[in-house]
Amino acid sequence: MPDTARISLLDEVKLQAEVILPVLRALRAELGRSRADAIVGDALRQWARALYHRIGESKPGMPREKWDAVWAEDMRPRIGAAVDREMLRDDGTVREYNVTRCQYAEFFKSLGEPELGGILLCDSDFHIAEIGGANVEFRRTQTIMQGAPYCDFRYRFK
Repeated sequence: MPDTARISLLDEVKLQAEVILPVLRALRAELGRSRADAIVGDALRQWARALYHRIGESKPGMPREKWDAVWAEDMRPRIGAAVDREMLRDDGTVREYNVTRCQYAEFFKSLGEPELGGILLCDSDFHIAEIGGANVEFRRTQTIMQGAPYCDFRYRFK
């Protein structure tokens, strides 16, 4: 992961898109949209899952502590003001909030590639939750990236 003091997550994702999109579009021209999207999507999901698991493994403590550290030290500072959140509940056993504005979704929609944004960003929320093991249960039923009015983040902690 790049030095978080020098680059925001939004800027990192924009750079990733600059590299991935020409390759994806070339593959679509050769293989068709469905096949190319499946190949690239699978590869990116595997890459992202491995990346976040490596980050989690580098954190000390039990799974829940690792998950907390990834969010507090790595993700939230890099996300910054790129999303607006409405906290609904946060009491130690439940954390529920809605993302009501998302610059990531705005960016990928402007490219006409919300599916790619979903793979690079939205799917990663599930990979990060896996760091917490059985102690972190994550559910989300909709995202702005997919066209919903907000993203619903629902965490349960054991």
